[in-house]
This record gives sequence, C-alpha cells and structure tokens, in this order.
Amino acid sequence: MFTLIHVVLSLLGIVSGCIVVGGLVAGARLTGWTVLFLATTALTSATGFGFPFTVVTPAHIIAVVSLVVIAVCLAARHWKQLEGRWRVIYVVASVTVLYLNVFVLVVQLFEKIPALVQLAPWGQGPIFAVTQALMAAFFVWIGRAAIVGFRRAQ
Repeated sequence: MFTLIHVVLSLLGIVSGCIVVGGLVAGARLTGWTVLFLATTALTSATGFGFPFTVVTPAHIIAVVSLVVIAVCLAARHWKQLEGRWRVIYVVASVTVLYLNVFVLVVQLFEKIPALVQLAPWGQGPIFAVTQALMAAFFVWIGRAAIVGFRRAQ
C-alpha cells in the first residue's frame, strides 16, 4: 500500500507539473495546479525515505535535491513574490523539480518494464544514456520556453 501511495503521488506530481510548466510557457501562474504539483512532488520525495534502506542511494540524493529545489521555488514565489530575478529562479526551480521527478520515472521504467530491462540491463548502457540525454535536452528547451513565456506575462 505504501508503494502504491508513493507511485500515485509521483504520477500526480508529474501530470500536475506538466500542466504547471505548460502554464509557465503560456505566461500563466496556475496557482491551484502549482500547489498540487509542489505538494505531491514534495510528498513523493519524502515518502521515498520510508522504504527500507541500509545505504544512501542516488534516489535518496535526488529526493534531497528535489526538496531543496522545492524550497527555493516556494521562496521565489511566496517570500520574494517573483520580483526581479526571482521570477526566473521560480521558473528554473519549477522545471528542475519536474525534471527530477521524470528522471526517476525513466529510471524506474528501465528497471521494471521487461522490454526496457532487455535494452538496458541495470538501467545502464547507451540506450539508457541516450534516453536520459534526450529527456534532459527536452527539459532545457522547455525551460527556456517557460522563462521566455513567463517573463512576457509580467
């Protein structure tokens, strides 16, 4: 049941994050979606520590980084009110948080889906690396579009 809750939170975070980032590209804040995105993504990162572990894994490091970036995102939006460069910081933080969540999703897909396991055993190899590189390039591209779109909405 705990795993199901963790996965549902993650998927809600990804879907709502896509809506939020799409809104940023269009110059919209989408407050309700942003609350859902940041809350579910923070809970995804936090619940990741609820699984048994004996050593710190890359997933734990990503979760900590995600929580820090969420804090920056909240500070930019609520404490700094998106003033000056905090507007760009907010957009970059939002896109980064979504990227981290999708990055983990891709890792999980390569670990759990038999066809992908065949292509990249242990989540390694050129196919996995190319997939992650293309995803990172996409997020850089959409991040730039979000910065431009959200800046125009001032």
